[in-house]
Amino acid sequence: MKKIFLFVFILGLSKLTAQIHEVGVFLGGSNYIGDVGKTNYVDPNEMAFGIVYKWNRSPRHAWRISYMQSKITANDLDSEVPGRYKRGYNFENNIKEISAGLEFNFLDFNLHEFGLKVTPYIYTGLCYTNYDELYVLNGVTKMDINHGTFAIPMTIGVKSNITPSIILGFEAGARYTMTDNLDGSLPKNKNLEPLKFGNITSKDWYVFSGFTLTYTFGERACYCAQ
Repeated sequence: MKKIFLFVFILGLSKLTAQIHEVGVFLGGSNYIGDVGKTNYVDPNEMAFGIVYKWNRSPRHAWRISYMQSKITANDLDSEVPGRYKRGYNFENNIKEISAGLEFNFLDFNLHEFGLKVTPYIYTGLCYTNYDELYVLNGVTKMDINHGTFAIPMTIGVKSNITPSIILGFEAGARYTMTDNLDGSLPKNKNLEPLKFGNITSKDWYVFSGFTLTYTFGERACYCAQ
């Protein structure tokens, strides 16, 4: 029985190392979309960074895990919406995100073959985002408590292997969150409900856009059967 278990364990390790793995960094910017400030969809105004891991299961898809963080800020005085400009609110919040999901390549991106490869791709899955619950009192934004929410990432990008072991990508990814209070417009604290403002029927978004640089490793063998 022990020999059978050892054989299965070794076989599992061989299948794991037979895949191509990627590990690297993300560096770019962030912006927020909600009830304060501009309404631009991709307009990075703060630095964002993180780490990325991918397990390439085939030339067309990979499982992906990442951790990213950034400060998000917005100011009504930067908005072209007259009502927001006149109101004059502003805020900043700290975003820390863990994300896991599936990355799909539109073209074959076979890391077992040598030569230059380029493909556009999309990524989606599920995020857990840590942020500060805010509220606005007499025009000043203040912090209540630290909180967390789930979000759905919707990312599109393009990538290429610039060396046999290094992959460079550029992507923009919007996160649809399950909260409407990244900006202090809808506090969860019931005692602060009279301070709510903006559109309380919509959720907040934030966007990460920038570059990924990953290093590939793992035995160059055939992809596993799908």
